[in-house]
Amino acid sequence: MDRFGDLDVFAHVVTAKSMSAAGRQLNLSPAVISKRIRRLEERLGVRLLQRTTRQLALTEAGQGFYERVVSILSSIEEAEAWVASGAGQVRGTLRVSAPTSFGRMHIAPHLKAFLDANPLVTVELVLSDAFVDVVGEGFDLAVRIADLQDSSLVAKRLAPNHRVLCATPGYLAAHGTPTDIAALSRHTLIAHNADHWRLDGPEGPVSVRVGGPLRTNSSEVVREALLAGVGIALRSTWDVGPELKSGALQRVLPAYAVGSRVAVHAVYPSRRHMEQKVRAFVDYLAELYGATPYWDAGLAL
Repeated sequence: MDRFGDLDVFAHVVTAKSMSAAGRQLNLSPAVISKRIRRLEERLGVRLLQRTTRQLALTEAGQGFYERVVSILSSIEEAEAWVASGAGQVRGTLRVSAPTSFGRMHIAPHLKAFLDANPLVTVELVLSDAFVDVVGEGFDLAVRIADLQDSSLVAKRLAPNHRVLCATPGYLAAHGTPTDIAALSRHTLIAHNADHWRLDGPEGPVSVRVGGPLRTNSSEVVREALLAGVGIALRSTWDVGPELKSGALQRVLPAYAVGSRVAVHAVYPSRRHMEQKVRAFVDYLAELYGATPYWDAGLAL
């Protein structure tokens, strides 16, 4: 019985969202595709797909099985490529998702060194501030800045993410510098996709209501408004480190910041079946950033 062939058929059906489309890709009839899926489900003793007249949907068991199948098939492809090359060179297309600003500032400038060191790799870097479905959308890994304690994916911490309250000297001269957390309510606070800031301070966790004349879904708009002197913002040091060092921005209430559980992570489906190209890129970023990333050098945190 072609067990690995059935796994490949299953993966194609999920990706194509149609047995007919998967059949065209594999040059098999829909009847044969349906028979292979049914045989796989019978062998496993679970239903993997819910079938309707219009679409196919993964069951809960099917979703978990699919994530593992993708890793297994990727490992097989990687092993075949390694043998065919006659050497363990890193190769293939690496699909990476990353936050827009972070990817532009701290991944894109460093791609040349990675590509020079791995000439058989092609990097497809997709920038989005949304949390993409790594497996479902076909990414090899995603860079995420978050608290990932509950993530179902494997996560490797790449760097700390320090977030600080800051404003321009001009704004503070015109509106005063807040001396306690309660004073923030009298200031213009700029945020995106948030109505509260949750901070850690001397008295423990505190929640600050965010409000003001500007609302936006763009972190980069917040950054530009902050530099223009619109108000106070909570920004990561990777985003405003140069401005903090030059004095273009000043920290506000330095005793308050975001908890240390939020960090820069690389997330990917499986450590056991980790492809060489993924391992190479994750190791490259981890070494590039490190426990004290270059953007924090010279800052008192």
